[in-house]
Amino acid sequence: MSAPSGRPLLAVMLPTYNERENIADLVEAILALPLEADIHVLVADDNSPDGTGRWAEERAASDPRVHALVREKRRGRGAGGIDGFKAALALHPDYIVEMDADFSHAPKFIPDLLAAAGRFDLVLGSRFVPGGKDADRGLHRRFITLCVRTFIRRLYRVPVRDVSSGFRLYRREVLEAVDLDDLISVGQSVVLEILRKVSLLGFRIGEVPIVFVDRTRGQTKLNFLALLETLLMAVQFKKRYNRNTVKAVR
Repeated sequence: MSAPSGRPLLAVMLPTYNERENIADLVEAILALPLEADIHVLVADDNSPDGTGRWAEERAASDPRVHALVREKRRGRGAGGIDGFKAALALHPDYIVEMDADFSHAPKFIPDLLAAAGRFDLVLGSRFVPGGKDADRGLHRRFITLCVRTFIRRLYRVPVRDVSSGFRLYRREVLEAVDLDDLISVGQSVVLEILRKVSLLGFRIGEVPIVFVDRTRGQTKLNFLALLETLLMAVQFKKRYNRNTVKAVR
């Protein structure tokens, strides 16, 4: 469904927890993008103690392009993303972008994601295709990323290089088809769970290059335990989902 202007409607969904240092500048940067689309931003906040959700609610009250979802139950990156997608779909967008709220995913790459949506149903912002880059990371972090990426690609057998990318653009029909209520992730593994289901449903998946930069403000939520949980969940998704069990929601 297009916006009243006749242009496509793009909803940018930002799962947040303690991003008060970044959220205002990020939302402004997204809304200022020169796109041939009407842009809306949805902040899906996990009731951040630093006031991220409160800022989003105040901004939403004064700007119809900004929407706030402050979650107090079933918290976590995965649950937040799922609830955020549901709220974004309620805006009746043509496309939904998911991205981190710490500027590691630069808004300037959103036009590239949107341009590729004519050829793909799910477009990943990729560090590992020509032109992409994983910047400002030490050899240790890059080695871990390589190991995880190789493991997931072989496990799922998907022709995607940046399988764990959380910078994505979906056509609305994709998120409507994957059955968000069936997802079991509560943490970072949600990006792998959705990728697994989208692939099995036969949607077209493509990648465009991005430059990933480590956050400069705030603290990362990724740690060893989160990484271990993601790998264990990836194996569970392999067992849970196959072409016989995954059916598109109509």
